[in-house]
Amino acid sequence: MHKGRIKKIVRDRGFGFISATDGREIFFHRNDLIGITFDALKQDQEVEFDVEKANKGPRALNIKVSK
Repeated sequence: MHKGRIKKIVRDRGFGFISATDGREIFFHRNDLIGITFDALKQDQEVEFDVEKANKGPRALNIKVSK
């Protein structure tokens, strides 16, 4: 699993971006959250996630809040 922080949340569109510890900015969609609702997610929150290659760049999957 990769680690990072929520960089930006676009609530009205249901997606956002994670700033990964390796410096990459990774897209995520609300459907890829596990154990937390999209509305409860906060900017700068620490998360763990998997990454897949997508057409427009990396995409975060299986996103969980770090403990």
